[in-house]
Amino acid sequence: MDLFAIADSQRMSREEAAAKLHSLADALAKNNSVEFEREGRRITVRIPNEVNFKVEVELGDEGDNELEVELTW
Repeated sequence: MDLFAIADSQRMSREEAAAKLHSLADALAKNNSVEFEREGRRITVRIPNEVNFKVEVELGDEGDNELEVELTW
């Protein structure tokens, strides 16, 4: 059961996506939390020192490909 969930999908260039990933990675490396802002609300997610890291790649026959990075704890 989710108490709170954010789902965000945007179309952007590969370079813009990389910049967002760099920003998130920097926040994870420097702090024990990351912040998200949506619809005027600021949400702070506390991240423990150890997490489960998962990378999933799906290659479709119609060109529908997916790279998913997931952190859980």
